[in-house]
Amino acid sequence: MYIFDNRITIESRDELQKYLRGYRYCTSGLSFSSLYMWRDINDFSWEMFGDYMCICGMSHLELEEGIILPFMAVPLTSTGSYDSAELRETVLMAKEKMEEAGYPFSMRLVPFPLTEELAKAFPGQLKIVADRDNFDYLYHKNDMIELKGRSLHKKKNHMNYFLKNYEYEYKPLTSDMAEDAMRFIAEFNARKEIPPHERELLGMEERAMKDVFENIEKAGYLAGAILIDGKIEALSVGGIINSNTVGVHIEKANIGYRGLYQIINMEFCKHLPAEIKYVNREEDMGLPGLRKSKLSYKPVKLVEKYIVTFKE
Repeated sequence: MYIFDNRITIESRDELQKYLRGYRYCTSGLSFSSLYMWRDINDFSWEMFGDYMCICGMSHLELEEGIILPFMAVPLTSTGSYDSAELRETVLMAKEKMEEAGYPFSMRLVPFPLTEELAKAFPGQLKIVADRDNFDYLYHKNDMIELKGRSLHKKKNHMNYFLKNYEYEYKPLTSDMAEDAMRFIAEFNARKEIPPHERELLGMEERAMKDVFENIEKAGYLAGAILIDGKIEALSVGGIINSNTVGVHIEKANIGYRGLYQIINMEFCKHLPAEIKYVNREEDMGLPGLRKSKLSYKPVKLVEKYIVTFKE
């Protein structure tokens, strides 16, 4: 269900970018590439309330329990700053619209600095809770390329094994390669043995991927693929978050090739623009295996996000 008036489209990209980059939010979800990729899965919509842009969506992370939760992102500014009185008015207008649609009001994925702005706008009225499962993992780009140090030694060994045993080609992923990319995704997903609710999420992701692959250039994605014997065996898709950070939204590799995950990660980072210093590899969603994997790459920082609601 779409709660606000406007949809996330390629045509609305410039308007959205004004606000998504109007403040240094730093979180993976507050980027056009992420919003466009998941717009249909999460029913993302947006609307202007006063001077701020508000984005609303539905969370499917609780799909196993049969719950779909509505949420709003923090109101976005185009000026680099917030006015407490105007922010308060915007939140109350958005809250009224969500409640008129029959949903309780909540803000999710709120970056830490914005919790302070919201607390100033609503002194003593808010419940602010850390959402650890949605903290982003931030890495130095060069660390992902070089895999230096004892802590990354095992990953470097995997990468070296691949380099010694396989020949490959790295290519920027373009819309002309959409059909081949989708063939890889279908084969990748077919190998997975997962519960029904995860299979449903995977199906949603496949549909999102098809659209992304067909519109890589128009939507402004950064993407690359590893080809072995002329066939895509790994790919990575990301987008700009801010002037020095790229977010990685999708990374998949054929696990039949030892070290291929390290190779696609390395090559994708190596081919990023020179001004990019950091790579945001998004959240772990509370999955123990994914958390262990993301921590094993030694992030330089966890980008904190919060859930904000009104006290009863």
